[in-house]
Amino acid sequence: MIEQILTRKNLLQAMYKVQKNHGSAGVDHMPVTKLSELMSIDKEVLTEKVRSGRYLPQPILGVEIPKGNGKTRLLGIPTVTDRLLQQAVFQVINARFEYEFSDSSFGFRPNKNVQQAVLKAQGYINDGFQYIIDIDENQGNRPKSRQQHLQVSENETKVVNQPGEGRL
Repeated sequence: MIEQILTRKNLLQAMYKVQKNHGSAGVDHMPVTKLSELMSIDKEVLTEKVRSGRYLPQPILGVEIPKGNGKTRLLGIPTVTDRLLQQAVFQVINARFEYEFSDSSFGFRPNKNVQQAVLKAQGYINDGFQYIIDIDENQGNRPKSRQQHLQVSENETKVVNQPGEGRL
């Protein structure tokens, strides 16, 4: 799989994707505009380090960004080189495994979003189903106050907090 990740075509696609997304520089202060230059000068060095297992990702730059409620949250910004390699890995893995996901899986998937999930749930309700269950296998990392589930009766739909029981 490493050879697929490191093909010229895959790395170029990854580079274009990273450049298109723009984004800030990481701890190395290299902007995405310098990625083409890096690939033309250091591509062989970079790919050899990855192949030999000697490539080490750089530390993440932590930046606090404001939230709508007046608080801030920490955003981790990887270096442009790390983003390039992450995107290259994603492209290969996604092509290999995306087809195995259920059509009803909407979390962090290409061309899927929360609006589509809600429409699918509404379709189930219209078909007469009374309960919609969402299982998040990683719910232990989620604060309990954010865990919710959807209760559906014949005439109403509401979101009810159910700490410890996952979210729907």
